[in-house]
Amino acid sequence: MDTRYKIQDTRYKAHRVFVALSGGVDSSVTAFLLKKAGYDISCVFMRFWRNPRFPEENPCCSLESETRARILAKSLKAPFFIFDFEKEFKEEVVDYFLERTGQGFTPNPCVVCNQEIKFGLFLKKSLKMGADFVATGHYARIARHQGFQTPDVQIPARFGILRARPVTEHKSVLCSDHADGAARVVCQPYVSLLKAKDREKDQSYFLWRLSQKQLSRTLFPVGDYTKTEVRKLASRHKLAAARTKDSQNLCFLAGETAEFLKNYLKGKAGAIVDSKSKIIGRHPGLGFFTIGQRQGIVANLFPKEQSRGPFYVLKKDLKRNTLIVTTKEKDLFKKELIAARINWIFGRPPKLPLKVKARIRSRQKEVEALISEAGKRIRVNFKKPERAITPGQSIVFYKGEELLGGGVIL
Repeated sequence: MDTRYKIQDTRYKAHRVFVALSGGVDSSVTAFLLKKAGYDISCVFMRFWRNPRFPEENPCCSLESETRARILAKSLKAPFFIFDFEKEFKEEVVDYFLERTGQGFTPNPCVVCNQEIKFGLFLKKSLKMGADFVATGHYARIARHQGFQTPDVQIPARFGILRARPVTEHKSVLCSDHADGAARVVCQPYVSLLKAKDREKDQSYFLWRLSQKQLSRTLFPVGDYTKTEVRKLASRHKLAAARTKDSQNLCFLAGETAEFLKNYLKGKAGAIVDSKSKIIGRHPGLGFFTIGQRQGIVANLFPKEQSRGPFYVLKKDLKRNTLIVTTKEKDLFKKELIAARINWIFGRPPKLPLKVKARIRSRQKEVEALISEAGKRIRVNFKKPERAITPGQSIVFYKGEELLGGGVIL
């Protein structure tokens, strides 16, 4: 066995995996690793919604990306399919993004895409066509704990390691039905979602809405690699996507967010007020601003107010359609938030209150927090004040390497 690929033997080759192939380096290396590990892979290129108002093609759905995906599938001698999810993507992801943004929130469309499209429609269609698993190029890891079984399928350790973890590690998380908090044996199959080896590229933040059923049929091969290692593998084996650049924006924009919103969002104008409720300008629509934003505010202020800056977006009063700004950046720091639409990876809530590490942005460092019940919602108290807590964004919770779940900030 060639240890450079961190793979196991090939006795699992009978198990079929549908690989979501975007034409980028991460998904290309995902397919390569699975093929090397002996899986029976099929490559799938998904077509999403293309923005008709922009001449540029979406990076994820371009003809160039599709061509690279085809070339790789051919080089790996794997079947190649195209799944057309344009209509569903527009309804579930793009329309959601525009609706929530228009309401004044700052949504995470990638979270919805993962739940509804990549691990929803793609998974469902793949299983129907005979797949045992689906695989993507996400930087995350999955642990299938001792006692977990997926019917008729065994998994090489590198792509979903079977772990026997000390039960005490989960006494406050998994045994929520035991009032005394004593360590008990977890009696149901359990799949953990873990952070990636590469902390800078970790994408577990965007996967908090996935279920046990979805994760049990998913593989994340590049989660055990750094981005540098992935690129070296792609270059060494001359994969078509070796030199592709990472996408830095939402895949369906084909341009800048502000330009996209101007074309699709009909803003309702309203007042801009300072922290003393004095009207100092007019905004074109709350959806064009986000909490903590500094750029683009002065241009919307009355001339005599413009010199008072810099200004930061402090809050959005959705009922009054008012944008509240401040000149003091310290006003942006808060120690508490309420979150709703909670999803727990385990399938049921942990015993609360619970100390966790929380993240309110995808690239933010985790911070210490205490989560507690607040009716059907949860209250999060941070050890130290956090800057620009933004309604509509996701907050996720970790215990060590493990992602427990998350919710939407109100």
